[in-house]
Amino acid sequence: MSATSPTHVFDVDQQRFEADVLQASLNTPVLVDFWATWCEPCKTLGPMLEKLAAEYNGAFRLGKVDVDTQQELAGMFGIKSIPTVVLVKDGQVLDGFTGALPEGQLREFLSRHLQPLDAPVTEDAAADVDAETPAQAINRLQQAIATEPDKAALKLELAVALMQAGQADAAEAELTALPANLATDARALRLRGELELIHAVADAPTLTELQQRVQADSGDWAARDQLGVRLLLEGDPEAGLEQFLSILQHARDWNDGQAKKRLLAAFSTLDDAELVGRYRRKMASLLF
Repeated sequence: MSATSPTHVFDVDQQRFEADVLQASLNTPVLVDFWATWCEPCKTLGPMLEKLAAEYNGAFRLGKVDVDTQQELAGMFGIKSIPTVVLVKDGQVLDGFTGALPEGQLREFLSRHLQPLDAPVTEDAAADVDAETPAQAINRLQQAIATEPDKAALKLELAVALMQAGQADAAEAELTALPANLATDARALRLRGELELIHAVADAPTLTELQQRVQADSGDWAARDQLGVRLLLEGDPEAGLEQFLSILQHARDWNDGQAKKRLLAAFSTLDDAELVGRYRRKMASLLF
């Protein structure tokens, strides 16, 4: 990136990722662009993202990750193709997409989450959004889908609202029916991670039983895995992450590398940016 690039566009590296992206996103959303010098679509997408960052005038910052020089970061995010773009807000991945979208679709993507600083959201409008219950959101979205049945983004929002209302089966049905272009949307990934964790302990022993099994045999990886999921779902996420980290440390390849998959699924569902950042680093230290 050129030295003359504006202040709202910056390079991201492993050392500064937590401070420049996760922590910074608590104040200003960060759009992270995973790219490479040899990637032709990246050469199309990158300038459009920089143009929009300037147009939004600081409503978000654009972080550039060169996947060739920052392989650990790309691995932590499970990047399999580039360009991939994720929006980080309040310390969490909020949304994302893969591929060089046309400018119109880029604008639509940004407009779902951001407004230029010269058009701020009013306090009343923000309060209305915050006051909406999951049940109200479900009703609103169902009415909107009836009006615009081909608008897939509304169906994804409905799946999220159903999950928030505790209707996991209905949420999964909506998620399964989404078109392929939404498969990498961060909200879909988070929802898929939440459902994966729920299914993992559908027929599992109780928390106490699993703790007893692990105490009796520290190498009972199946019990440790289910214990980690139960701890996550029952309100002790750090203890749950520790179980997966232990498997990763001592039996990385167990069950086709399931510990890493569990950690990534958990990261996508947790709202504690400091906790997620800390355990991402721990995972990376074991993998690289």
